[in-house]
Amino acid sequence: MTKQNSGHCSVQDGVPNSSPHREAGEELLDKQQLQERMSLIGRKILVMSGKGGVGKSTVAVNLAVTLAMHGHRVGLLDVDIHGPSVPKLLGLGRETIHTSDGAVLPVEYTVDGHNIHVMSIGFLLENPDNAVIWRGPVKMGAIKQFLKDVSWGALDYLIIDSPPGTGDEPLSVCQLINGLDGAVIVTTPQELALVDVRKSVTFCRQLRLPVLGVIENMSGLLCPHCGERIDVFSSGGGEKMAGDMGVPFLGRIPIDPEIVKSGDEERPYMYYYPKTVTAQRFDKIVDRIAGNESSVASGVKNKNTV
Repeated sequence: MTKQNSGHCSVQDGVPNSSPHREAGEELLDKQQLQERMSLIGRKILVMSGKGGVGKSTVAVNLAVTLAMHGHRVGLLDVDIHGPSVPKLLGLGRETIHTSDGAVLPVEYTVDGHNIHVMSIGFLLENPDNAVIWRGPVKMGAIKQFLKDVSWGALDYLIIDSPPGTGDEPLSVCQLINGLDGAVIVTTPQELALVDVRKSVTFCRQLRLPVLGVIENMSGLLCPHCGERIDVFSSGGGEKMAGDMGVPFLGRIPIDPEIVKSGDEERPYMYYYPKTVTAQRFDKIVDRIAGNESSVASGVKNKNTV
């Protein structure tokens, strides 16, 4: 892989070849290499949402950071080709990638002595303002390279941050990874977001991908003076949607100005503000995702199971 310096589809030395004509033997080798990489990873979790602007990347980054703080070996893959946010949220925007023995080395972010292995198209851009203008097959080729060519090593978790919607990127992840463990779906509580987020649940059902649970983000504002909740974007919509669609509800994350501040300052919220009420709620959500605590909707049958 080399850096991309414009919006053109063709990039030299390893960035995806958009030609559909590849020999069967080469395809088989690619598949075997990808499976070998993924076989070293315990749980592979897709973070997705049918709606943009719900804080999905912030959730994915802080999920990875929290798991690392709990002592897990974690990888974080950003497959948002057109709007990669992970490098910015971790303060890795100036990092570049390197290769060793034919493999791409992930960028490392250290938290509590544990390295999170990070990969994003953002590390390949000469300028963060450059637009990536790629069609679906080229994006799938890039995601395949991220999975099979990156030296992820032995991990407990691989968290995959996808762009909004149910298009090329999440579909590519589902098609490429055999044994994807499930999806965490992020929403905000208002109906305008839920209309699109319901489509994410349907997407998972059609692809036989388990829904690990729904996170209701920006669920009320906790007053910093009295602690009372102010329902800026309403509250409870995500929980109701999860119940209506028969999928687990993982919990609510309130609006917290420190989350905005930490993102702008390129510092993961869960590491720098671990004792806040918001962090404690997120920590419980992570426990539920990791299987250490039952979900809020534990009594609801998951209709996503086929």
